[in-house]
Amino acid sequence: MKEKVVIGISMGDPAGCGPELIVKALRKASYNLAKYVIIGSYKVILKAQEIVGDKSLKLIRIQDLSELPEESNAIGVYDIDNVDLGSLVYGRPSVVGGRASYEYIVKAVEFAKAGLVNAIVTMPISKESLNMAGYRYPGHTELLADLTKAKEVRMMLIAKHLRVTHVTTHIPLKNVPDLIKKDRVLKTIELTHEYLRDYFRLEEPKIAVAGLNPHAGESGLFGDEEAEEIVPAIYEARGRGIDAQGPFPPDTVFYRAYNNKEFDAVIAMYHDQGHIAVKMVGFMEGVNVTLGLPIIRVSPDHGTAWDKAGKGSADETATYEAIMLAVYLAMNKDRKR
Repeated sequence: MKEKVVIGISMGDPAGCGPELIVKALRKASYNLAKYVIIGSYKVILKAQEIVGDKSLKLIRIQDLSELPEESNAIGVYDIDNVDLGSLVYGRPSVVGGRASYEYIVKAVEFAKAGLVNAIVTMPISKESLNMAGYRYPGHTELLADLTKAKEVRMMLIAKHLRVTHVTTHIPLKNVPDLIKKDRVLKTIELTHEYLRDYFRLEEPKIAVAGLNPHAGESGLFGDEEAEEIVPAIYEARGRGIDAQGPFPPDTVFYRAYNNKEFDAVIAMYHDQGHIAVKMVGFMEGVNVTLGLPIIRVSPDHGTAWDKAGKGSADETATYEAIMLAVYLAMNKDRKR
């Protein structure tokens, strides 16, 4: 029998919804194919069980991954004891929350780089808490790139069968055109192609490229980025054997990819262009995959849900989808060419 893959789950901000969602999602997860280790505070995750009102999961405190339990419904918790439960205030950013969530991520990446876990699922962090604690990152993706020394990373969002990779993400909209350059678009296409081929097992993935401007520029009437940067990137990608097509008008390409199933992924030029499409398709189930890292990283596509933290009411669908996708990608990693 094939050995189970090991999925590491970093707990996220302890004052957010992450701990509760982990407990809820792992009640439904598959234990035939994978083992799971929660990387975070053992006290906080036990408290999350109380909040959810379900202690069916057997949570076992461990100090080494060799201690991971084998039985189903038994979860190892690699305890990083960095939160005073008595002073934890749910639903609020804090220095403690930022420092704790940073330490969980660092340990998860350390385990993944060492091959001790086959993939990581990162639960929501608060950018505000992270910055309050002195860690100046605009988001999880940039932090992970720094920790792994990855030079080029991209965000891919997935909901149902719609996959969208972004050329740019966390920057002001007014700065986007300056970053829509041939090399950046080409690299996004290449990373998407490689990931679809190697981890989703698509032999010849079809990739659609959205334009930046209305109607994909309308032959230069509404902007030159398509003709000057995006089209040359597509041509070069095709010359490298990648089935990249476009640029297509942004208002129709997502419909064609999702409803008509014409494409395996869409390249979006900026944050909201891609995010709106994915969240319309699956607001409660969207997941985020980081392309270009030397490790597999998946996360639910939502934030800390401060308004629901500590109440047990947050929906775990996206967390469950992220965990199951991590299992799938980790299993396919062994079959990479």
